[in-house]
Amino acid sequence: MNITLPPKTITNKTTEKSANQSVSRISLSLSQELLTELDDMVESRGFDSRSQAVADMLHQHITEHKRNLGNDVMVGTITLLYDRSVPNLQHQLADLQYHHLAEVISSLHVQLTDNRVMEVILVQGPAKQLEIISDELITLRGVITGKLQLMTAVMPPVYA
Repeated sequence: MNITLPPKTITNKTTEKSANQSVSRISLSLSQELLTELDDMVESRGFDSRSQAVADMLHQHITEHKRNLGNDVMVGTITLLYDRSVPNLQHQLADLQYHHLAEVISSLHVQLTDNRVMEVILVQGPAKQLEIISDELITLRGVITGKLQLMTAVMPPVYA
């Protein structure tokens, strides 16, 4: 079923963004049910338009696709929650980050409770290598949970 999407009001934020990048207009055919769900999501998440929401979803799926290919350089974070009372854990975490100095850009430690620490590590490199680093960190004894989040954006070189 082809549905003509009614025009949405474009805010200044969207207009400014579009002025800085070239965009192409495409058409989508959606069921009425899917269109209603899309509109509900646009409203609940606060997107400026359907286009912005669809672009966000496409970007996430393309990023996941590239991540699975493994060779693209990506940027992201490794977020860890760990128990700092586990002997030698903080030393092991620091050693692994030092061992992967080419990929680890920076880290932030947040003391949540007496023994619980959240650490966010900014990384950049080939997706497969970042997954290996993430697995090395997350599987250490004392790490409660962890997650690797990648994006296709690449940071400028830290040094020349």
